Amino acid sequence: MKKHPLAFIDLETTGLNPDTHEIIEIGCLVVRQPLTVGGNFEVVDELDIKVKPRHLETADPEALRINGYNDAGWLFAAELPQALAVLAQKTEGAMMVAQNVTFDWSFLHRTFAETKIENKMYFPKIDLISLAFGKLYNDPRVERYNLRELARFFEVPNEKAHSAMSDTKTAFEIYKKLITLP
Repeated sequence: MKKHPLAFIDLETTGLNPDTHEIIEIGCLVVRQPLTVGGNFEVVDELDIKVKPRHLETADPEALRINGYNDAGWLFAAELPQALAVLAQKTEGAMMVAQNVTFDWSFLHRTFAETKIENKMYFPKIDLISLAFGKLYNDPRVERYNLRELARFFEVPNEKAHSAMSDTKTAFEIYKKLITLP
């Protein structure tokens, strides 16, 4: 599996339910894994794209507030099929890595099916919450495994939390720290 690149992905959405809410921002870093112990990860591609919402009437106002959604900021946003086509192309053969992979994957899975765009990612997925839980379970300094708490614990700055690319870059830095723990 080391031959497959990793696709660190974070989505911002209009709410928590993939059946009624939608993706409004995609952040993705495609990273080549080191093939030797002690090697370096290499970022080979990235995607930072805002997606034009189609159904703001179903959006959770609190989600929009947290994500910083505003009409002016999304004025030149991409249409969903265009954004997903670019994501599919950039992540072909990559394993998805996300802070909460179940959440992000549920939106992607539904949206790929809805748009009929082929998801070309390699099927395994890496969940940072699960990885952190396993590695840090016995550490009394860690009580929660969300991105904010893990960033604090590992001293990884997240300059613009709840923006897709900033959260993606933070997750990547946390992943690198987690995998070096015994």
